[in-house]
Amino acid sequence: MPKHIIWSPLSEADFEKVLDYLHESWNERVALSFMVDIENILNQISAQPKQFPIVNKKMKVRKCVVSKHNTIFYREKNECLELLRIFDTRQKPSKLKF
Repeated sequence: MPKHIIWSPLSEADFEKVLDYLHESWNERVALSFMVDIENILNQISAQPKQFPIVNKKMKVRKCVVSKHNTIFYREKNECLELLRIFDTRQKPSKLKF
């Protein structure tokens, strides 16, 4: 049974920033394509959360590459999944905070 996904405030802000960038710099079609990609990946994560590698053992954070520019970080919490970040990989890695 797929697990429920809870978006953290940081992941919501990340998502909005990416969509704003795509609307301003590209077009509506590219933004919609990104939204579909995110939805498909989240469905995949929800169905099989352990399929992606752990990148932070202490916090039990997993990493899923969405595209060459975006990576999702999440973790399992009890009966649900917590979406921590949608990180733009063009940023400095030091900006990645959970």
